[in-house]
Amino acid sequence: MRRLLLTTTLLTLYFSLLTFHSHAQSLPTILKEQERARVVDDILEDRFENLLPQLMRREGIDMWVIISREYNEDPVMRTMLPSTWLSARRRTIMVFFDPSVGTSGVATPGAGKPLDKLAIARYDVGTLLKGEWDLSSNPDQWDALVKVIKQKNPKKIALNYSKHYAHADGLTLTEHTELMEKLPKEYQQRLVSADRLAVAWLETRTEKEMAVYPMICRISHQLIQEAFSEKVIQPGVTTTDDVVWYLRQRVTDLGLDTWFHPTVDIQRADATNFDHLRTFAKRPGQQVIMPGDLIHTDFGITYLRLHTDQQQHAYILKPGETDVPDYLKRAFRQGNRLQEILTEQFKSGKSGNQILADALAQSQKEGINGTIYTHPIGLHGHAAGPTIGMWDNQGITKGDGDYPLFENTAYSIELNAAVKIDEWNKTIRIMLEEDGYFDKNGFRYIDGRQMDIYTIPRKIEYVR
Repeated sequence: MRRLLLTTTLLTLYFSLLTFHSHAQSLPTILKEQERARVVDDILEDRFENLLPQLMRREGIDMWVIISREYNEDPVMRTMLPSTWLSARRRTIMVFFDPSVGTSGVATPGAGKPLDKLAIARYDVGTLLKGEWDLSSNPDQWDALVKVIKQKNPKKIALNYSKHYAHADGLTLTEHTELMEKLPKEYQQRLVSADRLAVAWLETRTEKEMAVYPMICRISHQLIQEAFSEKVIQPGVTTTDDVVWYLRQRVTDLGLDTWFHPTVDIQRADATNFDHLRTFAKRPGQQVIMPGDLIHTDFGITYLRLHTDQQQHAYILKPGETDVPDYLKRAFRQGNRLQEILTEQFKSGKSGNQILADALAQSQKEGINGTIYTHPIGLHGHAAGPTIGMWDNQGITKGDGDYPLFENTAYSIELNAAVKIDEWNKTIRIMLEEDGYFDKNGFRYIDGRQMDIYTIPRKIEYVR
């Protein structure tokens, strides 16, 4: 009992010291709430004023109607609410109208005219959407919407329903039913799916967003480096769950959010098979981290409405070791090469399915046993855009896999390389994930990528 109490006391002191030292580590500036709100609203105004008109004209949509009720918000509407609106209010209806777009999708000479941005509500939505519901003339909110539609007389009325994209399928059955009861048949015939427009809105990153995204990715990277260090991990004592909850608590203490529960897992020289099912569906319970382990994390944060998604590795040095074994370094290089093979296939207009097939073909030529499951990232973690493989499907993904690659879009380059390690008499998986950006200049990582496995403990300069 005395030994147990001593161990508990030491562990409590140990984790208290970890918290102290970890918080002392320098991180990029994290803005206060009021400053964050200013940045969010500035980015949103830029997206409304400069991006949305381009996308509506590209997709040939002259009216986009988005309808939600409080606490059951359309995924697109949530990205359009000002910083001080944490949810929709009662029923919120947004209407975006562009008089310059015809049914052909070609803008008329009046294309420079700003969009009409209206809220069929009793008040303005922030400073950007003007409230257009006059109860004295239209006591019913649906009548107020129909009045606007008749006044604008759009050629196409886009609504958020989609077979393949949950992000673009936010119109509920009730809202659709009530709209159809009020909308004249003449205008019902003009209804179209807004899925392409909704995906374009969600996937396209602006210059203002890309100015802040690198620091968001840097924060996430540094938190992983912090968690995967001797500041947090004491071999033989610390468990995988300890590291997971350290990350969760650290993010909370910084005033940030995680958009999924992090994971930490172990590969080691034992008989355990480390396959997809273990990685994605049947993770083991907490394990004690030991010398000689290759550990891996999957971690992401949300900040300024943008998301990160990263996977990295660290190796626990055995007594007498000063570096990662060469056989693990060689395996890691295969993972890095698979990243390059994939991003070399990024070309405007190629579908996610085409990119996947071409990358897998090249990896096979180079003798790399790769699995690719890359997804867009931005306003959501698993965001809208082209799906490039799935962990349980390395063939064609219908719908979102057919969607083409556009410029000014961001991706989480997620994949793994299965490598036979003779020294362990087993196959391991180098599982990597890093956030990148594609534009007219090609693909680049937003804050670089892991090129070497971290060591725990880290090397100390001048100590040999």
